[in-house]
Amino acid sequence: PWNCSSSVDKTARKSTWASLKSPKFQTGPSRIRNFSAKSSLGFENGGFKQFPNGVGEKDGVIIVDHGSRRKESNLMLNEFVAMFREKSGYPIVEPAHMELAEPSIKDAFGLCVQRGANRVIVSPFFLFPGRHWYQDIPLLTADAARDHPGASYIITAPLGLHELLVDVMNDRIKHCLSHVAGDADECAACAGTSKCKLYGLM
Repeated sequence: PWNCSSSVDKTARKSTWASLKSPKFQTGPSRIRNFSAKSSLGFENGGFKQFPNGVGEKDGVIIVDHGSRRKESNLMLNEFVAMFREKSGYPIVEPAHMELAEPSIKDAFGLCVQRGANRVIVSPFFLFPGRHWYQDIPLLTADAARDHPGASYIITAPLGLHELLVDVMNDRIKHCLSHVAGDADECAACAGTSKCKLYGLM
């Protein structure tokens, strides 16, 4: 199987961090995004068309987060996956939690294959590479894949230093400031917690 995160030795880690810091890496996402928008997705004769370098109708996508004992946190992954599925148009997208909650990576992998996937794309919903990306997710995915010898898989890089995360961060800051000013409701993350407020003396 093709596994972007199969190497866990120190040399690989240093190489990964060097590439993350390089100017080439930081400008890369924009080129990748433009390529994807033009080349990866397409709808032909009412069906989902497969491209060599994009997600196709025989691909299953698993978006995996850490998992939490807090039910609300786990449900947020379901909401994100629903948004991702709707915006991407990918036919097979499943949520998974690395630990502490269901569905597991094994469960999600099985669902993807059951729905017709012969390649599974495991995409970590993590900001930066760490032990979970280097070790835990690859081990759990390999274990899941053993039950489905006809399916290949790939583990993608985490979100990392993607330039669009700047927009996400800026949007979140603006929304929270609007809420503090009384011009917006609490966001989904803060709803019911009353944590998004101004602290300290004015």
